[in-house]
Amino acid sequence: MSTLTTAIDAISMFFFLIGIAFVFLGMIGLLRLPDVYNRLHATTKIGTVGAFSVMIGIVLKVGLSAMGLKAITVGLFLLLTAPIAAHMIARAAHRHGVGLCDESIMDDYGKTYK
Repeated sequence: MSTLTTAIDAISMFFFLIGIAFVFLGMIGLLRLPDVYNRLHATTKIGTVGAFSVMIGIVLKVGLSAMGLKAITVGLFLLLTAPIAAHMIARAAHRHGVGLCDESIMDDYGKTYK
């Protein structure tokens, strides 16, 4: 095994660990955070940073094979759609009157939609 292969394997494992850490912390946030807006923020981080890191790890591990190209496609799709979907869900929740938690200080949309 060459030094380059070992280095690429180490870097891909680093990205796998980063992705797993973000997914784990996002799941804790989903369970522990007080309202739908904070939970949505945590789950969006899972979709963007966590899954995208895992996809980068897959590309580094398998190269630009069929699986690597699928990982790139899925990663880009998640990177583009997850934040937009989270914004639309939060906006719909706010329009339907889902309240903020008691610790929230500011509601910028409150004046717009009431």
